[in-house]
Amino acid sequence: MMKRFILTVCGSFVGGFLALAIFTLCTVAVSFSIMAAFASNPMQSIQDKSMLYIKLSGPIEERSAEGTTAASMLAMVQGQEETSSLADIVKAIEVAKTENKIKGIFIDCQGAQAAPATLRTIRKALLDFKASCHKPVIAYGHEAYAQGDYYVATAADSVLLNPVGAVDVHGLASVTPYFKQLLDKVGVQVQILRVGTYKSAVEPFMLDSISPANREQQTLYLGNLWGVMSKEMAKSRGIAQAKFNSLADSIMLTFTPATLKANRLIDGTCYRPQMEAKIRAIEGLNKDDDLRLATPAIVASSYDSGSNKDGIIAVVYAVGEIDGTPSPMSSGENIDSEELVNTIEDLKDDNDVKGLVLRVNSPGGSAFGSEQIWAALEDFKKEGKTVAVSMGDYAASGGYYISCGAQRIFADSTTITGSIGIFGMIPCAQQLIENKLGVNMSVVKTNANADKATDYGIISQPLTPVQYAAMQNYINHGYDLFTKRVAAGRKMSQDSVKKIAEGRVWDGITAKKIGLVDEFGSLEAAIEWVAKDVSLNTGYYEVKEYPTLKQDFSSMLTSYYSMKQQEQLKEHMGMFYTYYEQLQALTSRRHVLCLMQPFEIK
Repeated sequence: MMKRFILTVCGSFVGGFLALAIFTLCTVAVSFSIMAAFASNPMQSIQDKSMLYIKLSGPIEERSAEGTTAASMLAMVQGQEETSSLADIVKAIEVAKTENKIKGIFIDCQGAQAAPATLRTIRKALLDFKASCHKPVIAYGHEAYAQGDYYVATAADSVLLNPVGAVDVHGLASVTPYFKQLLDKVGVQVQILRVGTYKSAVEPFMLDSISPANREQQTLYLGNLWGVMSKEMAKSRGIAQAKFNSLADSIMLTFTPATLKANRLIDGTCYRPQMEAKIRAIEGLNKDDDLRLATPAIVASSYDSGSNKDGIIAVVYAVGEIDGTPSPMSSGENIDSEELVNTIEDLKDDNDVKGLVLRVNSPGGSAFGSEQIWAALEDFKKEGKTVAVSMGDYAASGGYYISCGAQRIFADSTTITGSIGIFGMIPCAQQLIENKLGVNMSVVKTNANADKATDYGIISQPLTPVQYAAMQNYINHGYDLFTKRVAAGRKMSQDSVKKIAEGRVWDGITAKKIGLVDEFGSLEAAIEWVAKDVSLNTGYYEVKEYPTLKQDFSSMLTSYYSMKQQEQLKEHMGMFYTYYEQLQALTSRRHVLCLMQPFEIK
C-alpha cells in the first residue's frame, strides 16, 4: 500500500514537472516566434502626406528602446502605443524640418508627466522648427490642457480645445510629505547624519514640517522656474506676463472655452472629428482617408547621426538614482555606477572616440558610486579627450558630483542642480520592537560595536555618542571630498564652494550666476561644443549613445511585471502610494548618500 502511495506521489511529481517543462518550452517557442515576426518586419517608413504626431501622455523618458523588438512586444502586451522619449521627439522635430513627406506637426495633449526642463526642450525644438520652415504646428486638447501640456502647446501656431474642455494653468508648487509623527507613533527613530543646512532630503524624517532654510531655497528656484515658463507662455499668446499670472491665479480650470478664447489663451474650439478634418486638410487628403500620423520613433529613425570619418562623439546617459536599490516597485531607469564606469573606460580606450558628452538627469544617490564615476571621467580626460555635461531636469547632489569635472557644463534655465551636500540616515526601531511588539533583544558580543550591523537597514538600539560622532566624522569627510571635487572642476577655492554648497538646491539661472553652470544650451549644443573642442567641426563625425539599453525578452518581461505590480499598488493605495514609496526607500538605502530631496512639482 505504501509502495503504491509512493509511486503515485512520484508519478504525480514527475507528471507535474514534465507539464511545467513542456509549458515553459512552449512559452519560449511562442516568444521567439513573436520576436522573429517583429524582427522580420522593418521599422515602418514615413508615408507621404503625413503629420509628425507628438502625443503628450504619461512619462517622457530621456530615451527608450523605441522601435526595438522588446519595446514593440511590450507595447503589444500592454495594449498600448509605444511611448516617445525626449531624444526621439527632438530628433523627429529636426527631421521634420526638411522631410518633404511631413506636412506639419500635430501635438495631441493628453497629460504629459515631465519636469519643466524636459517640456522646455520640446518647446524650444518646436519654436526652432517654426523659425526654420513654413509648416504648421497645431496643438489640441481633447479633454483638458494640463499645465505642462499647455506650456508646450503655446509654441504651436494654433491652440485648439474641445468645446467642453478646460485649461489648467496654476503656477508651480512643491509638495513634500513629512513622516516624523508617523514614525514616532510606530516607534521608529531616524538618526540623522548630514552636512549642509539646506540638505533637505532628511527633513521628512526629522521634522514635522518644512524648515525655514528649505522654504527659502524652494521659494527661490520655484519662482525662477515659473518666471521662465510664465514669461514664455505669455509672450507666445500675446499677453502681458502680469495679466497671464493674474489669469493663473483666477482658477483658470473653471474658465469656459469662450472665456479662454476671449483672454487669448486658446485660438478656438472643435470636437475630435473636426480636429481630424483639419489635419486631413493640412496633409492634402480626402475626407474619407485615414489620417497619416508618423510617431516620433518612426521619424527619428531617419535622423542622421553622422558618419565616422574623423571620429566619434559619445553621448553617455546618466539617468536616475545612482546605485538605487533595485525594487520591483521601481520601473524607472537607474544609474549602475559599475556599469557606467566600465562604459566610460571602454570609450577611453577606443581611439575612434574623441570626446564625450555626459547627459545627466539624476537627483544623485550613492556617494561611493558618484566618486567612482567622477574618477572614470578624470581618467577619460587624461587621455586628452574632452568631456562636457548636458544637464536635463535634474543634476543635483550626486548628479552634480559626476558633472563637476567636465570642461564645460550646459544646462537649461529650468534645470535643478547643486545640492552639494551629503547625508546618512539610520532608522532605529527600539521603541517598535520592545514597547509595541513586546520583543526583548538580548545581545552577546566580543567588541563594542559588533551589534551595529543593520538588518534591512534598521537597527534595534540607538547609536551611542561615540558611534554617532564616528559616523558624523565619516559624513564630514565625504562632504569635504565632494567640495574638493567641485572646487577643482570649477576652478574655485574650496571655501567659495562651501559658501554656495550646504546642500542647497539651485535653479539653472542662479547656478549659472554662481559658477556651477557655464552656459545655457541643449544636448545638441553640448555635442557641437565638444566637436569644436576636439577639432571635429568639419561635420564628418558620428554621434553614438551609451550605454546600450537592455532590449532582450527577459528585460521586457521584468519591466512588464514591475509595471503591473506598481499599477496594482497605486490602485489599492491611492494617495498613500507616494508615502509608501518614500518609506520603502528609507529602509532600502544602505550607503552614504549625495541625494536631493524627492518632491513633486504640481
